[in-house]
Amino acid sequence: MDVTALATDYDETLAEEGLVSATTFAALQKLKESQRKLILVSGRQLPDLKRVFPHLGIFDRVVAENGAILHDPATGREQLLAPVYPPAFVDSLRERGVDPLLVGRSVIGTLVPNEMIVLDEIRRHGLELEIIFNKGAVMVLPSGVNKATGLMAALDDLNLPVDGVVAIGDAENDHDFLRRAGYGVAVANALPSLKETADRVTLAPAGDGVREIIDDILRGDVTTADAETNDVAIARVAQG
Repeated sequence: MDVTALATDYDETLAEEGLVSATTFAALQKLKESQRKLILVSGRQLPDLKRVFPHLGIFDRVVAENGAILHDPATGREQLLAPVYPPAFVDSLRERGVDPLLVGRSVIGTLVPNEMIVLDEIRRHGLELEIIFNKGAVMVLPSGVNKATGLMAALDDLNLPVDGVVAIGDAENDHDFLRRAGYGVAVANALPSLKETADRVTLAPAGDGVREIIDDILRGDVTTADAETNDVAIARVAQG
């Protein structure tokens, strides 16, 4: 496989507890230096990503709000890829005590078990919205908007084919994202269902798993690691 880009989720994939380690960031820099593209695909809102990861400029494109926002860090350009929600819908969630309630430009976020109230309000307002889970988080998005559609918008913007993209993630909202890419990877700490979707599961969790994939890309072909023994692969991860 000729890898032209790496598309990665943020929380519990690239980052652990919201932070990207120095070794993981160094691996991103090495991949960037190899003339490959880097794409961040996250459920977080863009201002939040800028706050927790000040080096967002290392990415060629950022997909935020689970596919609803496309951002070019080099120019600062932002493109809304999804319709906005009616203010009355948000007001109704507040009135029913949904807490926390994170309101983005197109995505609304909360936590389990608030999805039952959210679903009830979607029906009451007659809206074409979907509930997407991300482990304990609940996201509300316009129907058909997800990380896969956001990835395709980013690739179209970069004029890149999807066949050369390695996508890596950990949770429920990464299924279509991994399936749509040329090669889908689940980190070791991913949900069992995502591991079944993926073409490959890393030996290491989160950021170390991303570094594992980057090392293999830089060695020649990310898919060659599938034929290696676990002992050899584990040794390579430990060596960094």
